[in-house]
Amino acid sequence: MSPQKTVIFDLGGVLLHWQPLTLLQHLLPRHAPHHAGAQALAQQLFQGFDPGGDWALFDLGQIDPDALAQRIAARTGLQVQDVQAVIEAIPPHLATLEGTEALLHELRAQGHRLCFLSNMPAPYAERLLRDKAFFSAFDDGIFSAHVQQIKPDPGIYALAVERFGLGADEVWFIDDVQRNLDAAHAHGWRGVRFESALQVRAQLVEAGLLPI
Repeated sequence: MSPQKTVIFDLGGVLLHWQPLTLLQHLLPRHAPHHAGAQALAQQLFQGFDPGGDWALFDLGQIDPDALAQRIAARTGLQVQDVQAVIEAIPPHLATLEGTEALLHELRAQGHRLCFLSNMPAPYAERLLRDKAFFSAFDDGIFSAHVQQIKPDPGIYALAVERFGLGADEVWFIDDVQRNLDAAHAHGWRGVRFESALQVRAQLVEAGLLPI
């Protein structure tokens, strides 16, 4: 086994269920009657979560849910109440992925240091901290809204290095978005693109962080 490492987890799509197309088809079937319609609606609503978009302002903690709904409705022509319904439906949608939670505790049992780095609006972050038991396994973590910086901007990674006290030791970062991993590489972090808990575990076993 390798010496103790720091393993940094993204949350949405890694430790938390995140299937926005399914959510939109269920919630707004008249706007998303099929997969292609849901894709188009997701692009309208979330703008690819790109920095500078409306949802990015929410992730940055610079706008509240009501103002976000008004902005998206004005930009897209959607009804404000429909946008509000999406905003309100996301927290209960973020169910814990049990396979990844088990992986988290397995890494903890091997003595690795665990942190999280998540683009997350403040209202969602506060609910997650209250409701999700897995946070007890983390040594530290950063929500974007609490520091007003988001992935993949370089500043949030630099802040993580400082806050988490990361030195020359090997750091592993697990995220489901490639651009976030690419940005992490600039800080020397080793990236694992999340597809499933089993796939990530296999890569960590190969790297010596976990036993076979």
